[in-house]
Amino acid sequence: MGSVLPTLLLILAGVLVGGVWSLYRQGAPRGAVVITALLAVLATIGGVLWLLPGEG
Repeated sequence: MGSVLPTLLLILAGVLVGGVWSLYRQGAPRGAVVITALLAVLATIGGVLWLLPGEG
């Protein structure tokens, strides 16, 4: 389970980035685009930080 969760987070980030692009191209409200983009950034940061070596 050690490398599965960060992989899933990075996959989710990719899907969300695609969603941001799709929403933007369809002319969705700015709030929806910004919220989806923030979720993509959070998923990316979470996945990368999880992969960094830490204590223990």
